[in-house]
Amino acid sequence: MRRRSLLKGAAAALAGGAAFAGWRLWPAEGLWNPCRALLPRPLAAHPLVAQAWEGLDPTRMWDAHTHLVGTGDAGSGIYVNPQMESLLHPGQYARRLFFLNAGCAHGAAGSVDAAYVERMRNLVDGLRPGAKLLLFAFERSYHEEGRPDLERTPFHVPDRYARDIARAHPAYFEWASSIHPYRRDCVAALEEARRGGARAVKWLPSAMGIDPASAKCDAFYEKLRALNLPLISHAGEERAVLGREAHDFGNPLRLRRALDAGVRVVVAHCASMGQDRDLDRGGALVESFSLFERLMREGRYENTLFGDISAMTQVNRAGPHLAAVIERSEWHPRLLNGSDYPLPGVMPIFSVDYLVSLGLLAAGAAPVLKEIRRHNPLLYDFVLKRHLRSGGKALAPGIFETRKFFE
Repeated sequence: MRRRSLLKGAAAALAGGAAFAGWRLWPAEGLWNPCRALLPRPLAAHPLVAQAWEGLDPTRMWDAHTHLVGTGDAGSGIYVNPQMESLLHPGQYARRLFFLNAGCAHGAAGSVDAAYVERMRNLVDGLRPGAKLLLFAFERSYHEEGRPDLERTPFHVPDRYARDIARAHPAYFEWASSIHPYRRDCVAALEEARRGGARAVKWLPSAMGIDPASAKCDAFYEKLRALNLPLISHAGEERAVLGREAHDFGNPLRLRRALDAGVRVVVAHCASMGQDRDLDRGGALVESFSLFERLMREGRYENTLFGDISAMTQVNRAGPHLAAVIERSEWHPRLLNGSDYPLPGVMPIFSVDYLVSLGLLAAGAAPVLKEIRRHNPLLYDFVLKRHLRSGGKALAPGIFETRKFFE
């Protein structure tokens, strides 16, 4: 009954708010994650899966982009904006329901936080021993003067929760801090995160109210460089989490300030969706990806600018930009794999058949990948990317062995 009511609520929200623009009216792989158990042995031993692991060391594979989701029911400190629980805000309401279903925690009333973590552990068990997930904390939005802005905070996952989950399950997880640079205690918080084992810092500037080009970030950048902690920052358009539409905080060019300070910067999703102002050439709107390309061409950033390929196989991102990332082998040493979990479990936003139609995936792989996804979205994301082809090229194995980057 609980699952049925959630599904009806999500469908109503989608109909009323078109929560994720670009979704098909009825997705080819269904609307609802079936949350099946581990793969049957014949599927786990399928040649497509075996081929995906060839030439890779699982102990070097850290999924560099995964999210902790919950409700705070386990004393985790997670905060969820009330708008995400109200049908008066159908877009945000649908997001919450689909995220919970994607993480198979939608039916765990009173124990959502624990159910979400347990599902992640089960999925990692379906990979090869040694593979891990890098869990992201998620900072609150802040006002310019450094006060928390809960009204414009979609959700908040505290550092201490991400840290404690990683400590409790060290065979499964590492963690990334999320600290707002406008906080008066941002430098001290960053030092504490490093002592607590944080491997990186994660920002989503549009949702958190961070202008990466602001002088307010300088002290934070200086400490990031001194600690040699990378900054993973979303760039381009964001649809999974609502942001401040009046600002272009996700503009890739605004990350130059961090790069010029010597910070290692990972541009999430390679800025593969949306448009931003060309701040170098008069402010005309251009594709965000083209601005990321420009930064990648600048020799001074060769050792500090990176991209992650999370979410790039989604329906609203797959296409020329995904093909470009596959074909540009000179970029591959600077690319990191991430799944953007739980999004691979949000059924409507991925389509294996669409990737086949683009010529990026062999048609014979489609049925197997669809079945894998119903059991293990993490394995699906990995096997899918290992079988992508464009211009006779594939994603290099090193893209998936990300541990060396964070260690």
